[in-house]
Amino acid sequence: MYRVEQLVGGVWGAGGEGGEFVVRDPADGTPVSTVPIATVAEVAKAVGAARGAAPGWAATDPTERAAALRRAADAVEAVAEDLALATTAEMGKPLPDARGGVAAGVGTLRQYAELGPVRGGRTLHGGRDAVDFMTPEPRGVAAVLTPWNDPVAVACGLLGAALVTGNVVVFKPSERAPATGWLLARALDGELPAGVLSLLTGGAEVGAALAGQEVDVVAHVGSTATGRSIAAACARTGAKALLENGGSDPLIVDSDVDPGWAAGQAAMGAFANAGQLCVAVERIYVHRDVVDGFVPALVELTRAMRVGPGGDAETEIGPLVDRRHREHVHGQVTAAVAEGARALAGGVLPDGPGAFYPPTVVVDCADGMALVREETFGPVAPVLVVESFDEALARAGRSPYGLAATVLTGSMSHAQRAWRELPVGTVKVNAVFGGAPGGAAQPRRGSGQGFGYGPELLDEFTTTKAVHLAAPGGGHW
Repeated sequence: MYRVEQLVGGVWGAGGEGGEFVVRDPADGTPVSTVPIATVAEVAKAVGAARGAAPGWAATDPTERAAALRRAADAVEAVAEDLALATTAEMGKPLPDARGGVAAGVGTLRQYAELGPVRGGRTLHGGRDAVDFMTPEPRGVAAVLTPWNDPVAVACGLLGAALVTGNVVVFKPSERAPATGWLLARALDGELPAGVLSLLTGGAEVGAALAGQEVDVVAHVGSTATGRSIAAACARTGAKALLENGGSDPLIVDSDVDPGWAAGQAAMGAFANAGQLCVAVERIYVHRDVVDGFVPALVELTRAMRVGPGGDAETEIGPLVDRRHREHVHGQVTAAVAEGARALAGGVLPDGPGAFYPPTVVVDCADGMALVREETFGPVAPVLVVESFDEALARAGRSPYGLAATVLTGSMSHAQRAWRELPVGTVKVNAVFGGAPGGAAQPRRGSGQGFGYGPELLDEFTTTKAVHLAAPGGGHW
């Protein structure tokens, strides 16, 4: 069992006067970690300590910051298995997937260690007797609030980009994966100057207190409701809000694709990590010409999937993060069925311990159902039939979210229309997952604002200063 500690001003074990809570394994309910809860006063103390450390880290040579981040990546890699095991124990992710998330995080840290020192400003062409240029500077104190569904990969991206650009960080991991965040912070802290990284733990009240402090940027990955609260707090303090919120990503299945292959893509997109992905497939628009082949193939794949504890080598779908979240997922499914939809696979709460939920295929869905309109974040594949590609594009675009979308088509003209017309930050054609290294996109509408990945994330954590240098009195230096 993990006993999590906080890190404030370079001191481990600080704070926690707000009490403590226990995180339980979603597979069997056994205790996994004991976690301190920061008070509002402790949050303020952590931000104050970070403010004191900020000038020194900002003045550190960029190559030295990059070297520290490179060493930190090595330190994280050295405890990769510990991080993967903690992730599986806390939120149920199958162990191979958890290992993949840690490896992705290590790779991201190394990427930013390479990119950080080569970023520069630009020279402006003004008067012949003056020098004009624009230069990036760190924003200062960054509050980083990370989710539970991929706790290492996401945190490494935000932490790495913030640190290599010269910001100091107050890090609050999700209360559903705090031991994972604690292990990650321990590895990073060992390679950073004291005070550059702080760690606070607790629930939503701690995150709200942190977002309301006089910090310079708040970076958050999580729900839309929380993201909007953070944006409101940043509007009051003047901090920059960097947000990746929820989504309800569509998948379009065109009339000219193999329905069996399309069903495999849909199953992968809807059920990976038990559907607990920001870019999971949440609604599937299938052309009527292929629906009779697509639905039976999807149902067959769904029924064959093995549900079990994340530590079981044969498990394909682990539990949901907790029973409270399972109630949310099942509630959307049962509401859809009450409104006329049919569950052809899954859709039934299993007996026994844990927060397991079967992969579920729901047909006869309508756009107005909460299962389609809102974010489910569970292993559910709602199927909607369309008569044309035009109809699919139009219906897929009618959403309060704008994170990502996938289109399966054999038509280049349809592919071109899709990426141009779909109002989302990322469009994937003929692959629900994938993309070149370093790719990034900006979520839209209810899904957030600002880049969350890629080289552009470094720009989000910096501000630009314009400088004009002229000789005194119009003469020479």
